[in-house]
Amino acid sequence: MMKQKTFLIVGLGLIGGCYAQGLTKQGYTVYAVDPDEEAIRFALGKGYIQKGASVPEPALIGAADAVVLGLYPTKMVEWIKENQQYFKSGIFVTDVSGVKRAVVYDVQAVMRPDVEFIAAHPMAGREVSGVKNSDNRIFLEANYIVTPTDQNTAEGIEFAEELGRTLRFDRITTLSPEEHDRMIGYLSQLTHAIAVSLMNANPNEHLVAYTGDSFRDLTRIAKINETMWTELFFLNKDMLVPEIDAFIAALTHLKEQVETENAEELSRLFVQSTERRKLFDKA
Repeated sequence: MMKQKTFLIVGLGLIGGCYAQGLTKQGYTVYAVDPDEEAIRFALGKGYIQKGASVPEPALIGAADAVVLGLYPTKMVEWIKENQQYFKSGIFVTDVSGVKRAVVYDVQAVMRPDVEFIAAHPMAGREVSGVKNSDNRIFLEANYIVTPTDQNTAEGIEFAEELGRTLRFDRITTLSPEEHDRMIGYLSQLTHAIAVSLMNANPNEHLVAYTGDSFRDLTRIAKINETMWTELFFLNKDMLVPEIDAFIAALTHLKEQVETENAEELSRLFVQSTERRKLFDKA
């Protein structure tokens, strides 16, 4: 068991709800703050949390041994500035944000010196949002990335890693915020950009009756939270835009092989993609 016994989840959305479920199932006390009163009532009714509030309550915040920020990236610094006065001394604060450079350094810059912010990214999600759609089992085959800076202590990093183990993530790794954002630009943001673009390439409502698994699988993530993903794309655009350019170049190259009926090169591309995809198959 982690020595932290009481967790505060700030932002009870899909991932915040999954954290609440997972921690409660492991025997920890979980409180939550979310402006959506219905989300708080739902989580209380389901037993995901033991206490909750729709506004930051000093007593609730002050009772926490650790805090998980489930907020949109652009909201974190403001929330910290307004509410860190209520933190216990010596606690750890972590997050679930999908970008790191735009979050980590700004949060660490305003954090009280007796409180440590250690960033992490749960690489899990669903094509729906909200605590009502939370299911902590999505963590079981997911990756969890800790993104420390030189401001973090060994104890802070261990806390974040232990949190990932407690939530039963499949694999826990460590990257710098820069390495994380470069990786996420390709593995997550580009894939969402492709799915969205495919759905918007032409009117396709009339094709619903004919679609197969390949189209459904490729476009599952096109059902997207427009507010959150706009933030994520903009905050990581220096990493994402070159990946989009590289994808356009690769797609253009494939198109040219089709246009010229270059079977040899097209076959090579198919074989190469097949071999590379095998590396991502789960054992």
